[in-house]
Amino acid sequence: MSIEIHQLSKSFGSQQVLKGVSFQAKPGQVLGFLGPNGAGKSTTMKILTGYLTADEGDVLVNGISVNKYPKVISKLIGYLPEHNPLYPEMYISEFLTFVGGLYQMRSKVLKNRVQMVMDQCGLMAERKKKIGLLSKGYKQRVGLAKSLVHDPEIIVLDEPTSGLDPNQLAEIRQLIRTISQNKTLILSTHIMQEVEALCDKVVIIHNGNIVAQDLLQHLKSGQGEGELVFETEVPLVPDWIKGMDYSGYSQPNPTTYVFSSANPKQLRLELMRLVQERGLNLISIRQQENNLESIFYRLTQN
Repeated sequence: MSIEIHQLSKSFGSQQVLKGVSFQAKPGQVLGFLGPNGAGKSTTMKILTGYLTADEGDVLVNGISVNKYPKVISKLIGYLPEHNPLYPEMYISEFLTFVGGLYQMRSKVLKNRVQMVMDQCGLMAERKKKIGLLSKGYKQRVGLAKSLVHDPEIIVLDEPTSGLDPNQLAEIRQLIRTISQNKTLILSTHIMQEVEALCDKVVIIHNGNIVAQDLLQHLKSGQGEGELVFETEVPLVPDWIKGMDYSGYSQPNPTTYVFSSANPKQLRLELMRLVQERGLNLISIRQQENNLESIFYRLTQN
């Protein structure tokens, strides 16, 4: 079941949070929705799931408009919000039965479904505990089970691994991989390692705008700009590098320059020529690995 997000715009007072956001999610692909804190990720997720209304634009789920048919769409989507809302005084099966009842599931079907998702999410060992007594990792599992109990075609997870320890993180990652095999899954996060570990496609949002969207392997394949790290014993004079083949640079320290260039090979030749002409003591010159972290930094640094 596909999702199409068309030109979403949203403001809160004078602050425009989303500025014409558009992207697609398809079955069989885990889509990573990546951006810094405050970029507009959670607002997009809330509009997508019908919890907020956009000022402009729409979301289509298999061609059905969220704006026109929010109740229909809610039955097709399982949503785990960033702040996982649970009832701490309920037992796990009691809570999941309550949630299934909200979707008007018949009692026999619901009972079987609750057992199935508890087993799928690894909750059977803790089934006799109240939710309030569970660890954070198990509470996240309950949240995932809640999003699955009505057997939706689409799963939307907003920061599902935030605050987990390494063991809990590995367990939740594996659970998400298992879930995604038969669902359309959108994972919203600001943690790039999560995208690297789980996602097929990446959409990057910054200041309410989509700044990149592609398959993860394409983003990391070296297409587009690359980064060249240039280190010398003394700082460069700005006029020395004026007109060289780069689009911008940063300085982690006074004698290290990280250049962004669509043609790193040409820039390398120009910098080597500068070293010879100025008699500079070169420490190193190397092309930066084109990983998701460097791509993210380049696209969201201002």
